[in-house]
Amino acid sequence: MSVFLLSGDPGFPPAEAANPDGLLAVGGDLSPERLVVAYQNGIFPWFGSHDPILWWSPNPRLVLYPDELHVSKSLAKVLRQGRFSVTFDRAFADVIQGCGDCRRDGGTWIVPAMVRAYHRLHQMGLVHSVEVWDGRKLAGGLYGVSLGRCFFGESMFSCRPNASKIALAHLVAFLKDHHFHLIDCQVTSNHLKRMGAREISRRRFLRELHHAINDNDGTNPWDKAV
Repeated sequence: MSVFLLSGDPGFPPAEAANPDGLLAVGGDLSPERLVVAYQNGIFPWFGSHDPILWWSPNPRLVLYPDELHVSKSLAKVLRQGRFSVTFDRAFADVIQGCGDCRRDGGTWIVPAMVRAYHRLHQMGLVHSVEVWDGRKLAGGLYGVSLGRCFFGESMFSCRPNASKIALAHLVAFLKDHHFHLIDCQVTSNHLKRMGAREISRRRFLRELHHAINDNDGTNPWDKAV
C-alpha cells in the first residue's frame, strides 16, 4: 500500500488504506477543520520536529472502555487518601507543556506546531485537560480530543508518582457518568494495557467510533466538568 500525499482539501483517504505500519498520509496542515475530519475518521497526526506532518491509523488499535479501567490496590489507596486534587480544563497550557517536556530527552511529537493546533482546538471546546495538583503545584495530567461520545487520549505526564494514573482514573469516572463509549489510546502501551486498555481491530474500532461520534444528544458534558 502506498502512502498518500495530502492536498489543500481537508479530506483523507479511507483509514483502511494505511500501510502495515499504520501510516496513511503525509503533508497537509493542522487546521481545526482537518484535525476534526481526521479524528472523526480514526486518523491522528504523529510526527517529530524534523518530519513532515504524518497521519496514522494503526491496526490493531488500543482502546480503553470506561467500564474496563483496572485500578490497582496501590492506586486505589492513593485515591482514597485524597492527597491530590483534580480539576478539568484549568491549566491546559501547563499540561500540554508538561507532556512535551517529559519526553524531550527521547524526542517528542508535541512540537510547537502541534501545541498551537491543540490550543486552537482547546479554545473551540474540542480539546480538554485533566490536572492533578499537589497543593498549588501541578503534579501531572493528561489531555485529549472529545467528539461525540469518544475521547481521544493524546498524552499524559507525571511529576509525582501516580499523578497521570490519578488523572486517568478521574477522567474515566467523568466519561462513565456522561455515557462515553470508549477512549482511543491510539498505539499499544503496556502501561495502559495494565490499566485495562486492550487492542481491537481497526475495522471494529472504526465501526465503534462511528457509533460513538454520532451518539450525541446536543448537550456538552464538558460544561459540567469540575
